[in-house]
Amino acid sequence: MNCSFDFKDKIVVITGAERGIGLALAKGFAKAGGRIVIFGILDEEFPNAEREIRDAGGECLCIHADVSSEQSVIDAVKVTKETFGRIDILVNNAGINKLFPAEEMPLAVWQQIMDVNLTGVFLMCREVGKVMLEQGTGNIVNVASMSGLIVNPLPQTQCAYNSSKAGVIMLTKVLANEWAERGIRVNAIAPGFTKTPLTAARLSNLEDPAVKKWIGGTPMNRVADPEEMVGLVLYFASDLSTFTTGTCVPVDGGYTCL
Repeated sequence: MNCSFDFKDKIVVITGAERGIGLALAKGFAKAGGRIVIFGILDEEFPNAEREIRDAGGECLCIHADVSSEQSVIDAVKVTKETFGRIDILVNNAGINKLFPAEEMPLAVWQQIMDVNLTGVFLMCREVGKVMLEQGTGNIVNVASMSGLIVNPLPQTQCAYNSSKAGVIMLTKVLANEWAERGIRVNAIAPGFTKTPLTAARLSNLEDPAVKKWIGGTPMNRVADPEEMVGLVLYFASDLSTFTTGTCVPVDGGYTCL
C-alpha cells in the first residue's frame, strides 16, 4: 500500500473550484501531483484559480460547465475524456444556498437549489461514473454539509439546502453500494461553518447574533478555514482508504456531536 497522498498524473475533476473550499481542494491535489480540471460557471474567476493551482505545483484546465444542466455536464465530461483519456477522481463541490422561511419558499428557488446541489451531483456522478466504470477504477468524493445531518438553528431558514445535502449523503451511500464491486469508491464530507469568499464578511463580524450562535454552538469555538477540508478529501481519494466507501464524515469542529 502507498502510505502517502500521491496523486502524480491523476486526473482530478472538481466542480465549483473557482474559489473557496473547491479551490483549496484543487490546490491540495495539485501539491500532491494531481492534474486538475475545474468545472464551473464563474469564468471571471478562472484565471486566478489557474494561477493559484500552478503556484501550488500543478496544472489546471478550466471548463465552463453548469452542473444543473444535463447537456453541459455531458459536454464537459466528453471534453475531459478526449483531452486526458481518463478521469481518476471526481470531487462534487459546487453548491448554492438561498434563505427563505419554508412557508415562503418559492418553488423556483427550491428547484434551483435542488438542481445544483443534488441533481448536479447525480449528473456528475452518472457521467463521470460511466468513464470510471469503463476504466474499472475511480474515486468520487461528494462535498455535502453538516446541514444534511442536522437542522441548523434559526435564523438559518434553509429547508431546501438542508434537504439537498441530506440527499447528497444518501446518494453517496447508494452509489457506493451499486459500484462497490466495480472498482469505484464513493464517500462524502460534511463541512461545518467555513469561512469562504461568500461567508467571510459575515463570519468576521463576531457581534452578529447569528455568528455568535454558530460559533457558540461549535465545541472548538471557531469556524473552519477551507484548507481544513483538504486532508479528509485527499484521504478518501487516496490508496490509504481502499476499504472505505459509502461514508460521510463531518468536518465541523464538533458541532454535530452535541
